[in-house]
Amino acid sequence: MGLGVGLPRTGVWSRVRGRAGQYQCWGGTFTAWCNSHLRKAGTQIENIEEDFRNGLKLMLLLEVISGERLPKPDKGKMRFHKIANVNKALDFISSKGVKLVSIGAEEIVDGNLKMTLGMIWTIILRFAIQDISVEETSAKEGLLLWCQRKTAPYRNVNVQNFHISWKDGLALCALIHRHRPDLIDYAKLRKDDPIGNLNTAFEVAEKYLDIPKMLDAEDIVNTPKPDEKAIMTYVSCFYHAFAGAEQAETAANRICKVLAVNQENEKLMEEYEKLASELLEWIRRTIPWLENRVAEKSMSAMRRKLEDFRDYRRVHKPPRVQEKCQLEINFNTLQTKLRLSNRPAFMPSEGKMVSDIANAWKGLEQAEKGYEEWLLTEIRRLERLEHLAEKFKQKATLHESWTRGKEEMLSQRDYESASLMEVRALMRKHEAFESDLAAHQDRVEQIAAIAQELNELDYHDAASVNSRCQAICDQWDTLGTLTQKRRDALERVEKLLETIDQLYLEFAKRAAPFNNWMDGATEDLQDMFIVHSIEEIQSLITAHEQFKATLPEADKERMAILGIQNEIQKIAQTYGIKLSGVNPYTNLSHLDIASKWDTVKQLVPHRDQMLQEELARQQANERLRRQFAAQANVLGPWIQTKMEVRAPVGSLEDQMNHLKQQEQNIINYKANIDKLEGDHQLIQEALVFDNKHTSYTMEHIRVGWEQLLTTIARTINEVENQILTRDAKGISQEQMNEFRASFNHFDRKRNGMMDPDDFRACLISMGYDLGEVEFARIMMLVDPNSTGVVTFQAFIDFMTRETAETDTAEQVVASFKILASDKNYITVEELRRELPPEQAEYCISRMTKYSGADAVSGALDYVSFSSALYGESDL
Repeated sequence: MGLGVGLPRTGVWSRVRGRAGQYQCWGGTFTAWCNSHLRKAGTQIENIEEDFRNGLKLMLLLEVISGERLPKPDKGKMRFHKIANVNKALDFISSKGVKLVSIGAEEIVDGNLKMTLGMIWTIILRFAIQDISVEETSAKEGLLLWCQRKTAPYRNVNVQNFHISWKDGLALCALIHRHRPDLIDYAKLRKDDPIGNLNTAFEVAEKYLDIPKMLDAEDIVNTPKPDEKAIMTYVSCFYHAFAGAEQAETAANRICKVLAVNQENEKLMEEYEKLASELLEWIRRTIPWLENRVAEKSMSAMRRKLEDFRDYRRVHKPPRVQEKCQLEINFNTLQTKLRLSNRPAFMPSEGKMVSDIANAWKGLEQAEKGYEEWLLTEIRRLERLEHLAEKFKQKATLHESWTRGKEEMLSQRDYESASLMEVRALMRKHEAFESDLAAHQDRVEQIAAIAQELNELDYHDAASVNSRCQAICDQWDTLGTLTQKRRDALERVEKLLETIDQLYLEFAKRAAPFNNWMDGATEDLQDMFIVHSIEEIQSLITAHEQFKATLPEADKERMAILGIQNEIQKIAQTYGIKLSGVNPYTNLSHLDIASKWDTVKQLVPHRDQMLQEELARQQANERLRRQFAAQANVLGPWIQTKMEVRAPVGSLEDQMNHLKQQEQNIINYKANIDKLEGDHQLIQEALVFDNKHTSYTMEHIRVGWEQLLTTIARTINEVENQILTRDAKGISQEQMNEFRASFNHFDRKRNGMMDPDDFRACLISMGYDLGEVEFARIMMLVDPNSTGVVTFQAFIDFMTRETAETDTAEQVVASFKILASDKNYITVEELRRELPPEQAEYCISRMTKYSGADAVSGALDYVSFSSALYGESDL
């Protein structure tokens, strides 16, 4: 991962090379920071520019601050040994997700101060600052927020950054006083004495907090803007030193949280008791009112009682229902909170349990149900007589309204001057009326039944009811007689007009499909068409010829339809029937049929001409397709063949010459591609989009050509890199050929890369005995970015590194000797101080006692232990 704060890039360094003072500031601060960790390993550095050049103390520093073991350092003092050690340190930093920008092992080994300081700043960011997190912030922002919170209560302190906010020294003193008020008397500090404040903070931190002095007070005060990286490095030491002090604040927060839970539970208990008491009292007052069953004598009084009850249901009861529901919710919530907080369950006062409230509510609803049933029964009893009288009036009024004008309608003689269709329409209308008349029979019977019930109940106005009922029955008999008379008359007239109507119907039945056929033919003959091949236009021509063959039969049908119209005219003249001039079954006339037939006859030759012109155009397009396909079918396989060609076996220089010649031959072939492009342009201008004569498109040829150029260029580059690798690593031509042969054999996809499974098989074929852990380690070396493939260059680098790097027992002994400060033995305390706990205990349990002349109590023999490591088969 990239870190948000880094040393200036190369462009910036070029502008500040003269600022040696800033480098000196960083150097002093970073040196002090490094020594604060290296002294745990019993060593230190004097010159940050020189002491990390061999990589040994750099690796030791990383082991101390990370608590992890790094690979064994290379034994030797040559330059390549130093570069290898620094690379191991840089690889370890990269493995922690840190992106090293423009920092290489060669610059560190050469004593490049800028790159060395940049590397140390990256280490500080990753291991001292990055893990600082306050309220979801991280790194620089988290550290700044922590400083702001800790110094907020102090006068004259306003931390907004990591430079000028620290110049007067009060911020540092405030941080110390906040956590260790016994070390500094903050009230005696003066803002106008920045050097004194800073030195006080530096001395107290070094003496009591084990934080070395990393900054110079006069440099900070005399610099307009102190160095941000130096301040951040020093302040981060305070953050880590005071991390344990946060435990007291956490404990206080925990107590407050427990008390808050208790107070909230007590409040819920009080609210429950109050709500329960109020609800039970309301139920006690309401039940007697619902049990009062004294009936009223008038309907209005009973309706007022019903309205009062509805008001109770709508207004008074709903809030109580909500209270009851809320009471149960509060009770369940309270019990859940008590259970989750390990408190005893809540027991309400006697008579106020949820079950007690439920029983009281049940009694209320039973009384409410009985009261409602009683009210409705009494009201129904008083409403019955009024309802019957009103129902009679309503039904009688509806019936009289329906019969109004019906006698006049049935007496009409409108059918005498009507056509057959109109007579039939009148007949259908009369049949609908008869159905309606039969449906109203039930209403007449209901009116008579209601009148009878009113008489039986001795209704006060029974006489008017009887008179009205009799008038309705008499009128009903009259309507029945008139209805039968009108039916007989309509049936008599209908038969007179059926003969002519049958002829109209036959004309309509035959004219309609023939008219549709002519409409379809006209549409087809005028239809636009788009075709893309000779076969498609030939299909259209064939269909058109088939259509022309149907025209004689169609002409016969036309003559038959016109004959029906002539027969109608003949009958009308013979019997003196006056025709309306319009066929009731169709809007088509014999003139319409004749006009559309003439149109079809005119369109047929025009269609012939259009089809022949399109046939000529498709034949020209087919010639273009064949011309393009002839060239594409040559170019496509040629490109594929060239893509598969590899350099011949031989020296790398021979391979390079061969590839260069191939590249020139390919470039010379470009004229054929250009000619194909010209043919492709002609095809596009003719709007030809498919070509069955070739599977190659112009896009395939272009992509293949570009891939071929790319492949030959990449192959040439690989050979150039192999030459550079061979010359730089001292690999013989035979070794390089062996590596290339092995890689090519397992490059199954022929794309210059191996999958992890192919890479494993390649290593096994070369004699490696691989377990899962070892293979994972190798994959981290050849594929550090986890791309899932191994390139040839990575393969060559690995094979070169594998032949140059081997761990030996002597290297392990040398490493233990460093940890033991050049003694011939090592103590338990040194092992536990220098190694992670698990590795330290492993060594202690397996090392034998040292028996040399310079042995001390508890001395362990690391020489025999190191030799034994390389004698066990499972190590």
